[in-house]
Amino acid sequence: MRALVEEHGPLTVAERRRGRPTDAYGTLVRSIVGQQLSTRAAATIFGRVLDLFGGKVPTPADLIATDPDALRTAGLSRAKVAYLRDLAERVEDGELDLDHLAQLSDAEVAEQLTAVKGIGQWSADMFLIFYLGRPDVLAVGDLGIRRAVERLYELPEIPDPKTLERIAEPWRPFRSLACLYLWTSLDNAPVPT
Repeated sequence: MRALVEEHGPLTVAERRRGRPTDAYGTLVRSIVGQQLSTRAAATIFGRVLDLFGGKVPTPADLIATDPDALRTAGLSRAKVAYLRDLAERVEDGELDLDHLAQLSDAEVAEQLTAVKGIGQWSADMFLIFYLGRPDVLAVGDLGIRRAVERLYELPEIPDPKTLERIAEPWRPFRSLACLYLWTSLDNAPVPT
């Protein structure tokens, strides 16, 4: 990990944000859009969603009022449209109080967020890292993190979550920062053939 930090130097604010919105709702929208996609594909589809709303993250009310087929033209699956609508409805009716989440523990935040359809632990981890700026989140469900660890530690295969947790133990209490460096290491890595 030290070599990786030395190679990339201090990360800028932009590198730490990795193109994500600065508001809670936008961060969750971005996470849902990016599920199961490469970083590049997620950014492209998220850009198309923003374009539908004049270059901005739609408000919950705007998203609810939008024809689901219009959202699908941006490249979203039916399931992701349903997840975005469930998020918007929960925020709009106050069932999910985004302003209150910063006061909760990491586990409590994850519990609140995973009650929304389509938001699992990975999305909760992204929210904890990118929006709440929690310092010690290890995104074990992120394939990019696991792939970067495989390369960095020259492992014979991508580590499973348990192996990743063991490898990452020395990174405490800054595992979120380690994740950011691991993602950064993939940004210019050669694509496997």
